[in-house]
This record gives sequence, C-alpha cells and structure tokens, in this order.
Amino acid sequence: MALNFDSVGAVSKPAERSWTSKDGLLYALGVGAGQTDPTGFELEFTTENCQDIAQKILPTFPVVIGGGTDMPSFGDINWAMLVHGEQGLEVFGPIPADGTVVSTTKIVGIYDKKSGALITTEGESTYKDTGKPAFKVRTGIFLRGEGGFGQNYGPELPPKVVMPDRAADHEVTYATRSDQALLYRLSGDRNPLHCDPSFAALAGFPKPILHGLCSYGFTGRALLHTLCGSDPARFKRMDVRFTRPVMPGDALTVRMWLEGSGEALFQTVTQDGNVVIDGGRCSFNS
Repeated sequence: MALNFDSVGAVSKPAERSWTSKDGLLYALGVGAGQTDPTGFELEFTTENCQDIAQKILPTFPVVIGGGTDMPSFGDINWAMLVHGEQGLEVFGPIPADGTVVSTTKIVGIYDKKSGALITTEGESTYKDTGKPAFKVRTGIFLRGEGGFGQNYGPELPPKVVMPDRAADHEVTYATRSDQALLYRLSGDRNPLHCDPSFAALAGFPKPILHGLCSYGFTGRALLHTLCGSDPARFKRMDVRFTRPVMPGDALTVRMWLEGSGEALFQTVTQDGNVVIDGGRCSFNS
C-alpha cells in the first residue's frame, strides 16, 4: 500500500449528522450502561420514559456522530491491518437527546512509527440550530506494517503521558459481555474485525476483538461516574492511547490518579493485568 502524504492538511466538506433519543440509548447500552454495577442501572442514560428521570447522553457519544465527508484518501488501506491507536474528545456542554451538528474533519498528520504508520485526524462539530461549538474529536489510526518511510508529516506529536508511580486514587471495574462487540457495532462501526472470525484471523487475532471506541466508552463511563458525579455537564475532555486489543468478555479496570483541580490521569487494564488503554488524561469541572 502507498500512503498519500499530500493528504495532510486537507479538510473535508461540511456534513450534517443527526441523532435521536434511540441512538443515545443504543450507544449507552453498547458501552455497558445498564448492567448491574455500583451506579445501578444508569437509567438516565438507558431510558427515556421513566417518571422523574430525564434522558441524558453519555459524553463520549460524539465519537460515533462526528466527522465530515469527501475526505481525500490517505492511501489504499488494508483494513485487516488497521487498529485504533489514539482517541481524544472535547465536549462543550451536555449533548442533547436529539440534535443535528455540522462537522468537518482535517487530516492532521501521518507519522512513521517504524512498525506501522499513525494517521491522525481532527473533527470539529457545531450545532446546526445555534451555530455554537458542540465537540471536537481527535482520532489516530494505526496501520500495521506500513512504517519505515523515514519522515513525519504534520505537527510534532505531544509527549506520551506517564502514569504516576503510586497507588491509584480511584479504581472502577466493569465487565464486558461476550456479545459486547455485536451490540456496540449497531452504533455505526461495522468493521468485520469485530464480528467475523475469518476476517479477524486474517488480521492475526484468534477471534473478533472489541472495538477500541467501545473500551473508550466503558472507560469514559468510569470517569464520568467517579470524577464527575455522573453529571455530563462536568465532563470536559478525555484523551487516550490504545495499547492492546480487548476481547469481548474481558473485565476492564480503570485506574485514576488525581492531578490537581479538575485534572486526572488514567489507564485501563484487563483482568489479566494487561494495559489496554494508557496515557489517559481527563479534564472535568471539579
């Protein structure tokens, strides 16, 4: 495959993206909300018609609705070799249960990581009815086997975040379901890597893996309930690196270290102690 380095800096055409109450509910279930855990059934995120409970949208929901259209190709991608590398999100207030945004996406950079190529994009979305900022979504995809071209294209990447050498201030564990990927894919990511055993084998995995953004959503729920008192209005920003795949059925423990007022570092590990999300940084209204 040949990477298209000339695509760096290109911006998509604006695109409208709309969602309904049902989309928010389906996303919440796809990232584990509603399972029995210390926060109960999270009814404000999983129902819309309970008496005295108004529906709320999980603040990580924008990762499935942001993005522009008609992006220039950054190469002839072998989808079996693509994995999620990084993800960032910044929200500018609670997401309404129903709404429409206008989004654009920019190809920020293509980076040589030796064992593969990291391609980063950034999307900005505004509400169609008011023109006010809604959220920003930053994505890094890793193309295995496509590194070694010897030059980076785009701005310098920020330094990696290192976790503190002390016990975490908070830990929350959520179990994923064995069919979690089948449920999460209904929010839009139909990559067969997460459902087709034959395709997963071509990619070198023993079985379909969980979406990185599903693990991201599980982690975001832990941050929301632990650091933000379950209030989406307090959730501001969340940035991560994906370091290892998660298998449906894994238990995910989110470790959080407070770093001053309204800031925390975090990582997510499986029941085997494998770090699957690292270098996490979260900002919130304290």
